[in-house]
Amino acid sequence: MLRRRIALGLEYDGSQFEGWQTQPHGRTVQDVLERAIAAFAEETVTTICAGRTDAGVHACGQVAHFDTLRNREEFSWVRGVNRFLPPQISLRWARYVDSEFHARYCARARHYDYWIWNESVRSPLAHARVGWVFRPLNVDAMQAAAERLLGTHDFSSFRSAQCQSASAIRTLVRCDVGRIDRQLVRIRVSANAFLHHMVRNVVGALVAVGTGRYSVEWISQVLEARDRKHAAATIEACGLYLTGVEYDAKYGVPEPDERLLFR
Repeated sequence: MLRRRIALGLEYDGSQFEGWQTQPHGRTVQDVLERAIAAFAEETVTTICAGRTDAGVHACGQVAHFDTLRNREEFSWVRGVNRFLPPQISLRWARYVDSEFHARYCARARHYDYWIWNESVRSPLAHARVGWVFRPLNVDAMQAAAERLLGTHDFSSFRSAQCQSASAIRTLVRCDVGRIDRQLVRIRVSANAFLHHMVRNVVGALVAVGTGRYSVEWISQVLEARDRKHAAATIEACGLYLTGVEYDAKYGVPEPDERLLFR
């Protein structure tokens, strides 16, 4: 029987899991997803995702793929697998794709949002959903600093010590900072690919500028240093969302949905 490849669109609350990638204890998004697919398809599968999110990081636009012997309607995959998933994970869509499709290697761009609760007192209702910065943020200064990161650069200053990428060269095509309302600040970032902890490290640096700790010009110095020791601290994971992954139209994968998560 011929195996077919299926692409999936995923949404999940990362605060309940220890990241995407499978672990012996089984408390990861990948582990839970693969168990649900196996329960519905009655076969063991291995999933591959577009972006291996860390513990505490959320997604409303994650993409993954797997191969199966089962031949079922696309809507049946969504309803059937969701039946076996916990409330913190949901399939949003399923598409049969060509065997050359690869969720990670075929991705042309990845999009992330980082949400900051910017108020003197933390919000229990937003716990594990946003990062918290109690000092007032100057979003205009943050935007000016963000624009200095656009383009193709060596982002060594913004990668973690555990990053395994062979090259730190990445192309940042968007880095927008905006105050959505009195308490919420959103940082929207897009690139061809990201290094380990790159988005959280970029946001940490922008926050350092926004609070007045450093000047706008400082972020250029950090970028040019190509040394993590020159940058700011990594901001917490809970405010980060993988919002979408882009592919060539020939694969028929749905376009990213850039809805406002908190409105």
